[in-house]
Amino acid sequence: MSGIGRAAFLVGLVAGSNLCPARHASGEQPRAAEGAWARAGRALTTLARVKAAGTLACGSNIEQPEFSIADAHGNHAAFDVDLCQAVATAVLGKGAKLTVVPYRAEKDALAALESGKIVLLATGSANLVNRARSGLGFSRPVLYDYQGFMVRKNSGVASARDLAGKKICALGGTEIEEQLAAFMGRQGISYLPFPFSEEGEMEAAFVTGNCAAITADVTQLAYERIAFKQLAASFVILPDVVAKDPLAVAYRRGDPQWAAIIDWVVEALIQAEESQITQANLAAMRQNGDPVVRRLLGTQRGYGQYLGLRDGWAAEVIEAVGNYGEIFARDLGPRSPLHLDRGPNELWTHGGLMVALPMR
Repeated sequence: MSGIGRAAFLVGLVAGSNLCPARHASGEQPRAAEGAWARAGRALTTLARVKAAGTLACGSNIEQPEFSIADAHGNHAAFDVDLCQAVATAVLGKGAKLTVVPYRAEKDALAALESGKIVLLATGSANLVNRARSGLGFSRPVLYDYQGFMVRKNSGVASARDLAGKKICALGGTEIEEQLAAFMGRQGISYLPFPFSEEGEMEAAFVTGNCAAITADVTQLAYERIAFKQLAASFVILPDVVAKDPLAVAYRRGDPQWAAIIDWVVEALIQAEESQITQANLAAMRQNGDPVVRRLLGTQRGYGQYLGLRDGWAAEVIEAVGNYGEIFARDLGPRSPLHLDRGPNELWTHGGLMVALPMR
């Protein structure tokens, strides 16, 4: 797994725990479980199991540089690792350890999550089929991936409308092909479908100019662009959104505390960017009097208890991985090989969809 220096990919399970419920001084076990979260059930919580293991078992999709019928997303493993590290730091504190388990197909990762081999999947497709699975829950989207187009920079194509009458490459018999037809139909754009059954042939047709555009999810297009090596700079991804394909952190249902921890780690990363808190200015921002900043960084005490965490958990997360914008820039954006635009992943204040829920 080249290009990912922040965590080693180790296949393993989260170890079980021998912790026992607390007892009264008399030695009798109380009738009611201790704490608000424990009242949800007598099984050992995910938080307790992760702490006992001393590491967080986190799944990551590692799609290869090719188009897949089953998974339309590209390899964004570095982004996954940062999300895993964020949750691990929130739970285990500074220097938190990870056990990142790679999966080549999302269906395998989701099956591992349901079986308990991992405690979260960094990025899963937040679609109806996956969200309707009774054993799985999802955070708010952490990456608004979407199907788009890639074209040559010198082609004169600046938007989907410029593809009228032109050939568009796509894998035949896939949702990508169906969504392309639906999008172009809605837009009233007549085009020439150029389906392929083998992705290598499709890439060759695109690179040699036999089709004007290739369509897939933009993370996949960006990853494929890298595979073109010295030709990569010749291609650009258009801003048109053919179809939505958002990704979210996935976890097993049944443990409301764990769900809340994951949800609020994501919210904290976005709020940190909204509040302009970065890895570099974190120490100075601890002196900030803004109530939102004080609650986020834990200088206003008492908010960590709602998650069963330390008051300063979010500050430790920001110190470890930065805010959402820093993560995106480093792993997907201008500081990464993928060079993806923020697009819908911008903050709401900049025209995007990322808006943090209030931490109060």
